[in-house]
Amino acid sequence: MTTWHARMIAADNDFDGTPLMRGEFRLDDGHGDVESATLFLSALGVVEAWVNGQRASEDLLTPGWSSYEWRVRYSELDVTGLVGTTTVIGLALGNGWYRGRLAWSGGSKYYGDQLGAFAELRVRFTDGHEQIIGTDASWTAGPSATTANDLYNGQSIDARRFDDEWLAPGFTSSEWSAVHMLDDDLSRLEPYIGPPVRRQLELQPVKVWTSPAGKVLVDFGQNLVGWVRTSVTGPAGEVVTIRHAEVLEENELGTRPLRSAEATDRFTLSGRADVFEPTLTFHGFRYVEVDGWPGGADALRDGGLTAVVISSDMKRIGTFQTSDPLLNRLHENAVWGMRGNFVDVPTDCPQRDERLGWTGDLSAFAPSAAFLFDSRDFLRDWLRDLSLEQSHDQDIVPFVVPNVLKYIEQPAEFGAPDTAAVWSDAAVWVPWAVWTAYGDLRVLEEQFASMTGHARRLRSKLSPNGLWDTGFQFGDWLDPDAAPDRPWDAKADKHVVATLCAFRSAALVASAAEVLGDQAAAAEFEQMAQELQAAFTEHYVSNGIITSDCTTVYALAIVFGILGEADREFAGHRLAGLVENSGFRISTGFAGTPFVTDALTDTGHLDEAYRLLLQTENPSWLYSVTMGATTIWERWDSMLPDGTINPGEMTSFNHYALGAVVDWMHRTIGGLAPLEPGYSRILMAPQPGGDLEWAETSLETPLGLASVRWDLAGGRLEVSATVPEGSEAVLRLPGTGDEILGPGHHSRTTTPANVSFQ
Repeated sequence: MTTWHARMIAADNDFDGTPLMRGEFRLDDGHGDVESATLFLSALGVVEAWVNGQRASEDLLTPGWSSYEWRVRYSELDVTGLVGTTTVIGLALGNGWYRGRLAWSGGSKYYGDQLGAFAELRVRFTDGHEQIIGTDASWTAGPSATTANDLYNGQSIDARRFDDEWLAPGFTSSEWSAVHMLDDDLSRLEPYIGPPVRRQLELQPVKVWTSPAGKVLVDFGQNLVGWVRTSVTGPAGEVVTIRHAEVLEENELGTRPLRSAEATDRFTLSGRADVFEPTLTFHGFRYVEVDGWPGGADALRDGGLTAVVISSDMKRIGTFQTSDPLLNRLHENAVWGMRGNFVDVPTDCPQRDERLGWTGDLSAFAPSAAFLFDSRDFLRDWLRDLSLEQSHDQDIVPFVVPNVLKYIEQPAEFGAPDTAAVWSDAAVWVPWAVWTAYGDLRVLEEQFASMTGHARRLRSKLSPNGLWDTGFQFGDWLDPDAAPDRPWDAKADKHVVATLCAFRSAALVASAAEVLGDQAAAAEFEQMAQELQAAFTEHYVSNGIITSDCTTVYALAIVFGILGEADREFAGHRLAGLVENSGFRISTGFAGTPFVTDALTDTGHLDEAYRLLLQTENPSWLYSVTMGATTIWERWDSMLPDGTINPGEMTSFNHYALGAVVDWMHRTIGGLAPLEPGYSRILMAPQPGGDLEWAETSLETPLGLASVRWDLAGGRLEVSATVPEGSEAVLRLPGTGDEILGPGHHSRTTTPANVSFQ
């Protein structure tokens, strides 16, 4: 455990919730040059740091949102080039997740009512001497240009109050006052496991116009997460107001999905050329409504607004392209959905009064996330919080992580907080997805106690008949046939879904135990899985028909491997029939959607899987694309065909869970899947279908670049594949036997009888 010399401090005056803090010191004499200088930075709230007037890093929203009760992260920043004989450290604080609004009840300050700052600078000289300076009672605090800040509501900045003199040596001001040390347990300070949040991209407006109601509207062409950097000159005291939303409705800003989130930034002009960047908030938006711009829409068309895209700083590692532009846009929508919702915490949505780390969403999407971006450490970081929440609440894996909902009165339909299928199964499904994608044993070692704890808690919820048939369940959440105001009202029996998920979790924990060499645990959970399988078969399967007889229950039963061979064959045919009866429209929600195309493919119904994927009529994956979506929607029909917003209280236009189909697209259309964790062995098995003429997929695996491209031309299937060093691949093409490929580039041509040619 690190021994800290600094202390967590708070301003005596809160200064509109955005105090500045400064400490000034001199380097020790007589020790030679500075060899290194490291700044350790954290906060109760969010913090930005400067050293001698220069930003200490490009990190944003430090230290992010963790389970603050037990874990507050800190950044470790190299500031060697910034320190001087006299050095000033400046800190700017904001409410962030710690003290700002969280969830839909309108409440705030769930973790504490005082913002705290922590900074410790360790300077090492060439003679080995170390000087340590940190936050303590000698620091001072003062006002900033920000007069209000909240993640949901936005940020207000008054440029007339801009003054960077506080970052210079010798600064004093009558407006500044003392700080006090907080009685804070610094043992909860932990280093980041995952990456920081940073700026990723910048987008310029594609259209500026005046709406029928006389509002100035701006379209950035892409639903994104971040803020608008504003460059503007106008009379001192005038206010430019920017309100954000994801969609338009009736040619005006569509703000109803925001619910109570204001999502509004306000900038007071200084009379000079001002640049505003509201880094203490973020918004989910494509469109903004601008009020008070000097010169109105005509002047705004000359420039002044730039959308700044933020995300946790993850490397893009997976790509996918086909001959179908709609399918490519769907895949890109999943990329943008992940980028916008992986802002320190994997949130459900980035725009309304929620933005919580819903476990069910990540259970569905984790394999896709692990392919699109290098999200290994991001997910390990989040799983650390999941373990902490779970271990402090009788092994209950909560609905959201970090679990702020424990401080908020829950909707009656949620019942008493307890283990719930799919959602709580994130404790098992997410680490297994990370292990599979990256072959990093640490994730299983770190999470094994959480995985077994969840499985044992789950076992305690089973009835004497061996089924998980009691308690609250989300079930197949957002079944497209459910009424807009009843998202839980699915065709799939909730207890069938729960028992299937219990079986899958038990089987995966047994597999994890095998990997870790824990034979006792492997036997324990293998037996649990077998008992669940027997109970499921006895009570829920009759002459092949699974209780509730709908797409989701068959899809889960097939992919999870709970059925005997005869029942599995029947289930495949029944599933294909149900999909055909639906007109190849989607009929699954959060539970079934990640698995339905795999279930069809695995039982010999590839054509039905393609027809389901390529459907454009509502509900379908491509319906939203035809409606102009640039991210994945929360509901299949978040926007109705007439251009109005779904009437349900809960609808978002950036919600990655239903984009989990891209995992199947990578493996089945693209033909790139791990045969062993970390792609030490790769399955290269593209399965052309639909009217696709070509597809190409690549992945920067832990061993190097793997790629597959296929083309249908002249009655031939032409395939080129790249296998990274240290790996081998099994090439499996339609109508041919398996071939082992070593590292390097390979080309093959075949004429499969069961592939249609255009």
